Amino acid sequence: MFNFLRPSGNQVGKIDPKSAVAQAKSGELVVIDVREGMEVKSSGKAKGALHIPLATLKMKCDPSSPEKHPDLDTSKPVALYCASGARSAGAAQMLAQMGYETVYNIGGLYDWHAAGGEVER
Repeated sequence: MFNFLRPSGNQVGKIDPKSAVAQAKSGELVVIDVREGMEVKSSGKAKGALHIPLATLKMKCDPSSPEKHPDLDTSKPVALYCASGARSAGAAQMLAQMGYETVYNIGGLYDWHAAGGEVER
């Protein structure tokens, strides 16, 4: 049941939020917000981030899924965040198990914003 918590061949690391902001701005990094819709509605999301709630992550990120988000590529670095960093850590492990080569956890939306990242509503 908790296979997504087991280590995979690909590593998940914490990324410095300032580095994540810079890499996202330059197009080197795809940012994913895994919070629920009501959270995004109340606080906004990182500018340019894909909103893929944790509950739909498998369907929207699995390379073999017909519902995979078109902006995702397993060879392009991906960084995830949530409210505090806990959900995004688990989600990052899931992506690594799906074959994403470089996966990072930013932490929370606050970390993104504190590092100079813009938030959009």
